[in-house]
Amino acid sequence: MENLKIARRYSTAILKSMGAGVVPNIGLEYIAVGRKAEVQAILSDLADIADGGGAFRFIVGKYGSGKSFLLQLARNNALERNYLVANADLSPERRLTGTRGQGLKLYRELIANLSTKARPEGNALESLLQRWIMDAQRQVAASGIGTGQPNFTQEVEGRILEIAGELQEYVYGFDFARVLLKYWEGYRGDNADLKQSALRWLRGEYERKSDARELGVSQIISDDSWYEVIKLLARLSKMLGYQGLLVLIDESVNLYKIPNRVSRENNYEKLLAMFNDVMQGRTQYLGIYVGGTPQSIEDERRGLFSYEALRSRLQTSNLARDGLLDFSGPVIRLETLNNEEIYLLLERLRDVFCAHNRIDGILTTEQMVDFMQMVANRIGAEKLLTPREVTRDFISLMTLLHQNPGATYESIIGTGQVQLKSAQEDPDALDDDAFALFDL
Repeated sequence: MENLKIARRYSTAILKSMGAGVVPNIGLEYIAVGRKAEVQAILSDLADIADGGGAFRFIVGKYGSGKSFLLQLARNNALERNYLVANADLSPERRLTGTRGQGLKLYRELIANLSTKARPEGNALESLLQRWIMDAQRQVAASGIGTGQPNFTQEVEGRILEIAGELQEYVYGFDFARVLLKYWEGYRGDNADLKQSALRWLRGEYERKSDARELGVSQIISDDSWYEVIKLLARLSKMLGYQGLLVLIDESVNLYKIPNRVSRENNYEKLLAMFNDVMQGRTQYLGIYVGGTPQSIEDERRGLFSYEALRSRLQTSNLARDGLLDFSGPVIRLETLNNEEIYLLLERLRDVFCAHNRIDGILTTEQMVDFMQMVANRIGAEKLLTPREVTRDFISLMTLLHQNPGATYESIIGTGQVQLKSAQEDPDALDDDAFALFDL
């Protein structure tokens, strides 16, 4: 990309994020390489969701293989195509279910990160409800009933009741619809407290049913019900003019790490129930992507494959071998980018760096080739040469050259500041846990 034109906030996010070994939330289109087939599979899933179906995928790859990068690409593609997107990382405190409200905490994180194209940074729940009301008002006004006419509010309420009424037939739909109407009641009466109470319920912030009494509901969102509410949000998203809801759940390795077997299997059972729900067509306008490592999936002692019902559903077809790709199943397995693809990534990062700093060049083609050969020739590079490892060093190299006018490529490389550790120098370098802090 010569003379790359890129918004400064994009280039800042790319360079800072990838320099720290994490995935930027914006600007991925400037640096994405490879993964064409995987992205096409995602776009196919989005089309299925918009048509009223569902999608459930496991994105599986080693630390540093691009798993979180692909999830972020899915997020950006969905937002650009007018989907709601909710994302969260699993952790010891956020699971699918648990005895200390871990499932509810996961739901709260998903709702906190709920995003739209207009609100890509998250916290879009209230703006979603406000859009719903304003759309109803516009529809009534377009029908010829002005805002000053006495029946305007009545007509708006009728349209809101129509949508809420459609949700009541679903599990937890009655209480969900009632809370939506309470938000409308607060909006109509300029009652900020009532609106906030409705939002608190929808965010899963009530601990006891008695606390939500003013909303006139008999249930609150809990470990047992949070997934049912996600399904209701997916239905609501379509009613409000969105294409559907995409839920991204990363770091499923934290389920694998649950020490108690019963707790671990309870989470696998919950995951199986969600998987069956989506794949058997019992949900509409909902997609769920789960990111994990090969070990967390395939370990027959502690991983998902230790749960027979999941193993039988997630095993790769016996015919998908010798490099053949099959995305008809629920698992997308990521291979690390090859050297040519990593080199193309470095070229794009160089262009972003130069555009960001308004300079014509920072590294010659010969120097970039030399850099790639250096890291590719390290002992253990066939396992250690991941996008994360290389890009962090590469951005560091460019930064050192830019900030130190007297420095040269040869002088920096000679110091060993950008050398990757070899497997012999660091016996633990090939351990999955060594990369757990970052996941590009």
